[in-house]
Amino acid sequence: MIRKFLFLFFFFLGISIISIVFLPSLLMPAKIVLFGGKMMGRWTALCLKIFLQTKIIIKGRDNIIENEKFFIACSHQSMFETFYLQTIFNAPIFILKHELMKIPIFGWYLKKIGSISINRNKISKNNLGLIDKIKNSVRNSERPLIIFPQGTRVLPNEIVPFKKGVGRIYDELKINCQPVAVNSGKVWPKNGKLNSNKTIIVSVLPMVKPGMNSTDFTSYIESKIYNELDLIN
Repeated sequence: MIRKFLFLFFFFLGISIISIVFLPSLLMPAKIVLFGGKMMGRWTALCLKIFLQTKIIIKGRDNIIENEKFFIACSHQSMFETFYLQTIFNAPIFILKHELMKIPIFGWYLKKIGSISINRNKISKNNLGLIDKIKNSVRNSERPLIIFPQGTRVLPNEIVPFKKGVGRIYDELKINCQPVAVNSGKVWPKNGKLNSNKTIIVSVLPMVKPGMNSTDFTSYIESKIYNELDLIN
């Protein structure tokens, strides 16, 4: 119990300190803020290792796409992947809930690094222009886009159908997709107790090339990611 309390205390303390220290970077080039994001990812891994004795394994590193435009479709079980994946990939552009952009300081950083927000509860002008914003971001940046097709954090053994939006993004962008499966819920589950002495596996799956129709693509990566989660859970 003490170990888990210490993890949460030092994790949030470190994230807060990094956020405050990097406040001046909001007036600087975005790459400075992105460096702060990578520091948060490394701090997350360090806290997990020290306080929860968590081992982190990156499986399929050779599958990481290089020198090409691509987007990442990743499973979502905890806060871990939102921080740590920034250390594996080139500072991904996040598609996230609009509410996160309203968080003081943290939301400012999200805007600064070009995160794309969506309000899932209503149809708005911003939502209707979402695909155009995504296309512009991909066109004007070498950073990959990242989306969590489940739409929210899920429990380790929970099977949630992927949202249709991931298929539309694939169809509209016509670039490679990098599927990623992460079993972080074994250690840091949604609305659950923390677990120590476990292993988090980040499994980078082979890329999916453009050309499939959106429905088939969504079914394909859903199957691939859930099958991989069955193997690494």
